[in-house]
Amino acid sequence: MDYRTLKGIGTAELVIKKSVFIGYASPAETEDEAREFIAKIKAHHSDATHNVSAYLINDGKNFAVRYDDDGEPKGSAGKPVLKVIQNRGLSNVVVVVTRYFGGIKLGYGGLVKAYSDTASLAIENAGIIEVYETERFQVTFPYSLFHTVRETVEKAGGGVVKEDYGELVTFTVETRKGEAEKLMELLTERTRGRVRLRRLFMSSFEGSL
Repeated sequence: MDYRTLKGIGTAELVIKKSVFIGYASPAETEDEAREFIAKIKAHHSDATHNVSAYLINDGKNFAVRYDDDGEPKGSAGKPVLKVIQNRGLSNVVVVVTRYFGGIKLGYGGLVKAYSDTASLAIENAGIIEVYETERFQVTFPYSLFHTVRETVEKAGGGVVKEDYGELVTFTVETRKGEAEKLMELLTERTRGRVRLRRLFMSSFEGSL
């Protein structure tokens, strides 16, 4: 399953009309991981006025979406944070926004913007990556075809993940799932059949966006 998630943990802090908003965004593979992260932030900021949270988990088998306003007016905090996650097209992500009240009320719209902006900034600071399934194959060829093979692989969006040198050269090539067959055919065409190809296995890959 292909999906977008976070590279790591991101934090952000905004001061709006004397209220301090601190955002935390993290990847989470399971609902339990998301809940543990929320509990950890709540414990760290046990003196805060609010610890608003939201998460979206989707691993292809399990799907869970939750948000918590934590005492803020209904729909003004947790739901906007969740919408930030959804609007970014993210999965397996948990976000907590802590608020220390500064004495000035922000109003419903002000709360929505404050929580949304803090969540967005925390997510940006965490970094977004794309996770997708890949497949691999080996291509064996004479040294005279070295540049032709590498150039063909790289221009097609594949990557050489391992190189072996003996009487012949063997590259282990990784491509996005569903693209290996096309690249293998292209290598055969470009080298006029002077390569030996062998399919390997599928794995997962994380690429920065």
